[in-house]
Order: sequence, then structure tokens, then C-alpha cells
Amino acid sequence: MKNILLSTALGAAASLQAAAPLVLDVWPATPPGETRTLPPEADQTKDSDKLIAGRRIIKLGNVSTPQIAVYRPAKEKDTGTAIVICPGGGFNILAYDLEGTEVAAWLNSIGVTGIVLKYRVPFRDPQQRWLAAVQDAQRSMGLVRAHATEWGLDPQRIGLLGFSAGGATAGYAALLGEQRKYAALDRFDEQPCRPDFALLIYSAGFVDRGQSEFRPAIPLPSAIPPPMFFVHAFDDGVPVQNSLLLAAELKKLGGSAEVHVYDTGGHGYGLRFVPELPVTTWPARAAEWLARRGLLAKP
Repeated sequence: MKNILLSTALGAAASLQAAAPLVLDVWPATPPGETRTLPPEADQTKDSDKLIAGRRIIKLGNVSTPQIAVYRPAKEKDTGTAIVICPGGGFNILAYDLEGTEVAAWLNSIGVTGIVLKYRVPFRDPQQRWLAAVQDAQRSMGLVRAHATEWGLDPQRIGLLGFSAGGATAGYAALLGEQRKYAALDRFDEQPCRPDFALLIYSAGFVDRGQSEFRPAIPLPSAIPPPMFFVHAFDDGVPVQNSLLLAAELKKLGGSAEVHVYDTGGHGYGLRFVPELPVTTWPARAAEWLARRGLLAKP
């Protein structure tokens, strides 16, 4: 079963690389709050950087022009469900392939449109490191919903999936609901910005490092939040409490959560399969969760 998962993911990745995505700018002009000019956007990976499952990753930095890259599944597989993917990188860089395009390939293999969000990094506001990323994510939800008919999507089956800092981005956007963190600009912002569901993989952002209490400044909703799916390793340097305590808060708010915690696995594995690390089989659990919620059924 594990080898099947690996070969499926590799095959999907190869087919994805052969297909050019539809790329759209998130904002019509300068994004909200931008006041400085960054160096050119570039892959900042060094030859000395740690390999993930024996392979390098893309560490995309200096992102000033947020974009979404839309990867569509084969027509015969298409379920009409779409997921906006938020790569991690500590709000400093984006692990663009490991936690972005490779994830879109896997989603395509199960009939889901994968939309990779290239949000702004490094962070702009040191007091709210997540703010620019969440603004970009909220705007992206409106863009996708506005194009739902054109792209054959169900506007009520559009979710967010984030890793690490991208998990914080997805989680905050889900908790904020329709509390938009920027002034509406155009018809795209007339669309709901609340995701219909969210998947948070080794998420950061909800517990301060070295602490074991839920961060008090997190905006908790008055309405029931969307259902969420969590994956974390117990030995992750980003505390597992980020997932556990947020899931507990969802329970208090009347929401729904499925939590998978593995004894080992560390941080930053994406969905690259490693035989000795059961945590890397999480995509199968996520697909089962999506299927149970009716999100993999064809319209």
C-alpha cells in the first residue's frame, strides 16, 4: 500500500510538471499595506541545505506579487472540489514545490483542483507575521469562487490546505470567516472569503514556542468554524499543541476536527513518502476524510 502511494504521487507529479497551470495575479495592483520594494523574487535554496526524502526543495523568497497557479485534474476524475494550497516557510520563504506544486499533483490524482498560492514573503508586519499571507489567502478564495462556473467548480466545495506557516495562514483564514483583513476592492471581494473546510499539516501559529497554551490574540469566530483536518508529529519542533489546542477550541465553538498525531516524523516532510515514517502516509488519511465529507464525489 505504501509503495502504491509513493508511485501514485510520483506519477502525479510527473504529469503535473507536463501541464502548464493557469496563473493569475491575486491583486489588480499593489497589495494592501505594501510600502517597500524587495529584491527580485528568487529560489534561495543553497547546496548545503537539508534534503527532504533525498531531494532538494525550492525555497522561494522575496515574493511581492502574489499569484495563484491553478492545476486542474483530468476531466474524467474531476470532482468539482478545489483546494487553495498555502506552502510553509516561516513567513520568510515558501517551500514552493515540497508544500505547493507536489501537493497540487496529489490533489489532481484524487480529482481535486489544486491551486498553489504564492503569498507574500518575507512577512511585512512583525507583530502580525501572518497578516499579508492571510490577506492573500482571503483574496484568493474570492478569485476562485468568482471563476467557479468557468472552471467547473462547486463554489461551496472550496477549501484551504496549509503547511507550517501556511497552516497558520489557512487556520487563521478559516477562523476569521468573513472578517476580511483588507478593504474590499472589486467584484472578487463580493464573494465569500471563508473556506468551506481546511487541512492543517504540522501547523504553526497557534501556540508560542516554548508555551503550552493557546495564543490569546487569535481571532476566534462567533459562528461555527469550518471543519478541519490536522496532522502533526509528536516530536515536531513546532509544538504539537498547535494542532491539539486548536482542535480543542473548535470543539468549544461547535466545529468539527479530525486529528492525526504520530510519535515521530519531525517537521517539513510535505508528502514525500519515507518508509520508516508513518506520518508520511497522511495523504491517504486526508483523502479518506475528504471522501467521508462528500468532497471527492463527482457532481
